[in-house]
Amino acid sequence: MTTIVEALASVMQDVQAVRKADRNEQQGFNFRGIDAVMNAVGPALRTHGVVVVPHVVTVEAATVEVGRNRTLMGHVRVVVEYIFHGPDGDTITSRAPGEAMDAGDKATAKAMSVAFRTCLLQALCLPTDEPDPDHAVYERSPAGITEEEFHAAQARFTAAGSLEDLKLAGEETGALDLSVEQRETLRVAYVDRKRAIEATMGQSS
Repeated sequence: MTTIVEALASVMQDVQAVRKADRNEQQGFNFRGIDAVMNAVGPALRTHGVVVVPHVVTVEAATVEVGRNRTLMGHVRVVVEYIFHGPDGDTITSRAPGEAMDAGDKATAKAMSVAFRTCLLQALCLPTDEPDPDHAVYERSPAGITEEEFHAAQARFTAAGSLEDLKLAGEETGALDLSVEQRETLRVAYVDRKRAIEATMGQSS
């Protein structure tokens, strides 16, 4: 005998991942559409004798206004139970929500598709097979100048006696290969010296 749990475990073994191959151009993101999920999962379900039967638990339908033109669209929320029947007749049930909008008569169908996709992705633990964010490791590059060169750059700001001298010092240091911290330190030194020079100019006037 093969229980439904064993059959689903075999399906999970056969379907390792479903990539985000579909593209939402309007909002600029990739996603896994219902067709991609069913194309990946369907053959494995058939191979291992698993039949999935939906049972709608709740449906909420409304009309909403969307966008600047206040376009009327149908808005549907559903909660659906999916009963997985195994080859020997036993079952296991999964419940999933779905939500969708459509300007025509497809809101309910879309919401059902979302619910089924969610059910399959979660029940079968289907990853996207994309690199984990922790997969890439980055190390900060060392500064491209020596400590002596950096202190000399600081000294040029301190020694500037006029706004023109300060401008020239800023142009010289702008071409240096500085780290983020070094560049911020010199920026602060530039601002402080500029204020001091302007204060002196105000007193002399």
